[in-house]
Amino acid sequence: MITVENQLFSLHTRHTSYLFRVMETGHLEHLYYGRKIHPAIDGLMEQHAFAPGNTNIYDSEHLQFSLEDACLEMSSFGKGDIREPFVELTLSDGSETSDFLFEKFEQGTGKEEFETLPGSYDESGEVEWLGVTLRDKNSGVILELHYYVYEDCDVITRSAKLINESGDVVKLNRLMSLQLDLEPSDYVFTTFHGAWAREMGRTDVRLVPGKYVNASYTGTSSSRDNPFVMLGKEHTTEDAGECFGFNLIYSGNHYEAAEVGSFGKVRIVSGINPQSFCFTLESGESFEAPEAVMTYASDGYNAMSQNMHRFVREHIVRGTWKKKERPVLLNSWEAAYFDINERKLLSLAKAGKEAGIELFVMDDGWFAKRDNDTRSLGDWQPNPKKLPGGLKGIADKIRAIGMDFGIWVEPEMVNVDSDLYRSHPDWVIEIPGKAHSEGRNQRILDLTRKDVQDHIIEEMGRVFSSADISYVKWDMNRTFSDYFSQSIRPERQGEVAHRYVMGLYRCMRELTKRFPDILFEGCAAGGNRFDLGMLCYFPQIWASDDTDALCRAEIQTGYSYGYPMSVISAHVSGCPNHQTLRTTPLETRFAVAAFGLLGYECNFCDLKKEESEAIKAQIILYKKWRSVLQQGIFYRGRSFTGNGRGNAFGKNSVLWNDDSNVTEWTCVSPDQSKAVGFVMQKLVVPNTQFGYYKPQGLCEEKKYHFYNRSLKYNVKEFGDLVNTVSPIHIRQDSIAHNLVAKFVKMDGEKENITAYGDTLMYGGVKLKQAFSGNGYNENVRYFQDFGARMYFMEEAFEDHTL
Repeated sequence: MITVENQLFSLHTRHTSYLFRVMETGHLEHLYYGRKIHPAIDGLMEQHAFAPGNTNIYDSEHLQFSLEDACLEMSSFGKGDIREPFVELTLSDGSETSDFLFEKFEQGTGKEEFETLPGSYDESGEVEWLGVTLRDKNSGVILELHYYVYEDCDVITRSAKLINESGDVVKLNRLMSLQLDLEPSDYVFTTFHGAWAREMGRTDVRLVPGKYVNASYTGTSSSRDNPFVMLGKEHTTEDAGECFGFNLIYSGNHYEAAEVGSFGKVRIVSGINPQSFCFTLESGESFEAPEAVMTYASDGYNAMSQNMHRFVREHIVRGTWKKKERPVLLNSWEAAYFDINERKLLSLAKAGKEAGIELFVMDDGWFAKRDNDTRSLGDWQPNPKKLPGGLKGIADKIRAIGMDFGIWVEPEMVNVDSDLYRSHPDWVIEIPGKAHSEGRNQRILDLTRKDVQDHIIEEMGRVFSSADISYVKWDMNRTFSDYFSQSIRPERQGEVAHRYVMGLYRCMRELTKRFPDILFEGCAAGGNRFDLGMLCYFPQIWASDDTDALCRAEIQTGYSYGYPMSVISAHVSGCPNHQTLRTTPLETRFAVAAFGLLGYECNFCDLKKEESEAIKAQIILYKKWRSVLQQGIFYRGRSFTGNGRGNAFGKNSVLWNDDSNVTEWTCVSPDQSKAVGFVMQKLVVPNTQFGYYKPQGLCEEKKYHFYNRSLKYNVKEFGDLVNTVSPIHIRQDSIAHNLVAKFVKMDGEKENITAYGDTLMYGGVKLKQAFSGNGYNENVRYFQDFGARMYFMEEAFEDHTL
């Protein structure tokens, strides 16, 4: 709900309120963002009698305060506020001071699409909108601030539009999408950093005077610094305390800064990275900033995350696959890399079909002379030696086996050793006559150019329509270097990065409209472009090239703060893992991947019989619980990251009572009738029998049957302890040992409890004791290094017994 009264603007969701007003000077003063309250100015408006010393007074009519010591809804450069500005302009006379004052407002319902960028949407047409128009006092440039209230999600989005009505050329050097000024407090700024294969590592920084910046200058939203950030009180936990979440619907260079100014106030800004950014606007032209997303929760990070999850599912992801269950897929990459051919692919697909796979994906290596990563990107013709029948031939044969068919493409890239580059050397991002810094032996096509966009749209359209293709993995395997477009004038090269993103969005928009039934998955060397802009077109994203279960548990936990599990693609791969050479249990790999969108990437043709049977059982189980795992409400419990809490004994120490040795998740169906739990540990701690799991999100008054999978373990995993029960001595890895292992399996523990939801959540489930060196039977939990368990909860209408 939005109300406007006496120049007080009040925006309300189910549980939050956002208030600002027009000051006597004409600036916008931010008053409040937090728990839902009755709108009022009295008590929220800051009182000023005398301006602080050594500050600049805005004008002679308002001597009592300086803009440097005010909470503002937006700030410009040059009138006394020396903190992070919202907007920076260079006017035709070379001056950089601007002074945007209130002119008018409009409000209504519904949300129109942006002209140049994707954004949130509302199918009901009931989202409330507020538009506030400001005008630069000196130049006449217009700044529009737009607010959209998603009441049921407890989310408010913001965007900005600059319109040049000055009559002269204006250079836009910065335009943020969001600014939030808050009063002094004990805030912690949380960001998610990383690199290739180690995305979304949580970092907590206690805000002190100064500035903390989270930014990308890679041309993408970046695996180094995701655009999703959080702000919370110092003692906020997953389930208690105040916190904010912020994200940006943008796939390029972004910038988030948290600044504590000279008077203790906290300012958060989010938008396009101003580094090297400069957009020239002729008179009458306008510029759209990306849409920013913000939410507030008074009861911890889980509640804040769930606001974001609902918003992404309902107002970002769209199209045929918005609420459709995603298929279990098998990807050829780690099984074959570039060495593919029809015979090998069909053998892999048949093995996948036997295991229950629904979608077979042919990854890189299928086109032109693509035998390695040095050649042929851009030449999207099937290699006749590898695929004699072309894409249609292999697709039809996969269909005949009983699976859908998908392919990998990298449309934005080109190798120098390609027919496309030889035909159009001017179509790439590079500085003519100067050496170019390569990434993965490839260059980036210049999507600032409409002819290049048209080529990608038509070429990919031809490929996607040439066969019965159900899935496309759209990859992008390098970051930008040597920003330069040969189609843009030298003085306007500061526009290249943003114009590229707009060109990319046009390509994706056109292709997803042409092929609405294809399931598109975004990928950029893993999670290098995991953002809300991509999710406006592609309903899921490959979270990381790292499929190591231990790493993935941390990576997926990081993503879960801002993104629902229904957009996070996760695969089970072989061991030793191809990225870490670590060996983790197959059941752990499955449990971690099952909480995302499950796929497999191991070579099914080389699996042992036991592994094949295990995977078949995993897929059957996943399909039974798929709707809960993909569309359920997600909760974090204990975490390897310690949820921001330090360990006095050092980061890598593992103690008997150290919660950071365990990660815990719960996913609950919307009607609270079913839930799936997950517990994983890093390392075994000796002589530690006790273990527990605390589900969340259950209905207190419902009874649940709580149980786990009945697993069996290879006797060889117990080493020569077998000799403590064997009547004869068995030497390790001997014929006798292998023979015993073939016929003798060790029963795993069984959990079988019926209890009320409140008992399970608040008391926790005390699990069967873990192995601690003093004996093993079916009542002992075999829970080794990197071990994991999945637990299942179903509403019980009568007691369950084994």
